Amino acid sequence: MENKLNNFAYIDGANLHKGIENLRWKLDYMRFRVWLTEKYGVKTAYLFLGLIPKYKELYTYLQEAGFTLIFKEVVYDGDGKPKGNCDADLVLKTVVDYYQERLEKAVIVTSDGDYASLVNFLKEKRAFLSLISPNNKCSYLLRKLNIRIVYLDTQKNKIRKEKTPDGDKTP
Repeated sequence: MENKLNNFAYIDGANLHKGIENLRWKLDYMRFRVWLTEKYGVKTAYLFLGLIPKYKELYTYLQEAGFTLIFKEVVYDGDGKPKGNCDADLVLKTVVDYYQERLEKAVIVTSDGDYASLVNFLKEKRAFLSLISPNNKCSYLLRKLNIRIVYLDTQKNKIRKEKTPDGDKTP
């Protein structure tokens, strides 16, 4: 679509994972990365994640799929659940890239309303291309911005992990 532009994707990794998990199918990250390139001209795709050492094979796979990983140190809550909130890091990276004139347009992958001010900023600067919502329940704060929103469930035939006879081989 916009393949001649230098578009960047900024992906809230936890929101993407949880959103797809709620849809009850598995995302093929390699197919997803190709789809971002072909559909939106995404040259660089930043995936923001909490760093948990036991997932190092997953991180290697994601890098091989073409994502640039940006890690946040995790802390653990009282129940031992990891928390690696990357929202501020994603916003800061996006704004820095905009002001350093590194990108033409931004694609934001989240359904979290905490990003509404970022999307509105990019829209005002004419640097916003699309919001990709991994969840069919995208925040009202994003929906009310009158922006292009693509729901990943509508694209599942293009980006879903195919089951192999031996089961899923990717991490």
